[in-house]
Amino acid sequence: MPSLDLADIRRAHPAVRDDWTIPQEWGHFSAAEHETWRTLYRRMMGVLPGRACDEFLAGLEKLKLADGIPDFETLSADLKAITGWQVVAVPGLVPDDVFFEHLANRRFPAGNFIRAADSLDYIEEPDVFHDVFGHVPMLAHPVFADYMEAYGKGGLRAEGLGALDHLARLYWYTVEFGLIETPEGLRLYGSGIVSSRAESVHALESPSPNRIGFDLERVMRTKYRIDDFQESYFVIPSFEALFAETYKDFGALYAKLEHGPTHEAGEVLAGDRMLHRGDRSYRPHSHAAPPAA
Repeated sequence: MPSLDLADIRRAHPAVRDDWTIPQEWGHFSAAEHETWRTLYRRMMGVLPGRACDEFLAGLEKLKLADGIPDFETLSADLKAITGWQVVAVPGLVPDDVFFEHLANRRFPAGNFIRAADSLDYIEEPDVFHDVFGHVPMLAHPVFADYMEAYGKGGLRAEGLGALDHLARLYWYTVEFGLIETPEGLRLYGSGIVSSRAESVHALESPSPNRIGFDLERVMRTKYRIDDFQESYFVIPSFEALFAETYKDFGALYAKLEHGPTHEAGEVLAGDRMLHRGDRSYRPHSHAAPPAA
């Protein structure tokens, strides 16, 4: 992440607080911006049923996110009653330590802008649709809500151990781009997938990417793509298993990770539990997924 300075942010956002939050000022969103949200919501609901996990879809239903950009005060009241989390507005990306501090205290930072109506499929920086539609429904699931708090606390510790790159890979391959096994088959829960119409189809149905059983050390040694669809997705057996595997002291693992290999994003290892070995047929940067059924 590029260096971020609060003094620079204050020049553009004078009301920014020391914790990098800002007033949402929900009434300032225009009718056109609310319509952009509704358009994005309708597009995603055209592909997510039968692809997203039940826990994500249940969170959407509980939090009633269909009607436009949510008022964070109302959204936080609803979410806090379910799992104790709240949503806070930020002007954009925040420093790692600020992000971890918010998560550790059950606050999810969300961007306070929405993409342009002519750029529905691509944004350079996460907007309110990605942050709220993509992330917040899973925060209504008690086990995942606990996992996110634990991740924030772990991030604060990892900063002092020089292990942020390893922890970032865990976040990427679970919170952002995770898949889960269910009796009905693989399902999506990662926010980067469930907020992207094309990747929602690609992640589950394309023959191109690997789908690999989750292993904590393997994930922390694996690079990821920030500019394209993922070459590998890691699949958890359950949210309870994810929480149990990661709610531990990572000190010994961080020491181990100082030595040994770092794996490329699409690499397959002899010890991997392969649910699907990709054929690498996807053309990079085409953002073309198989047609949605």
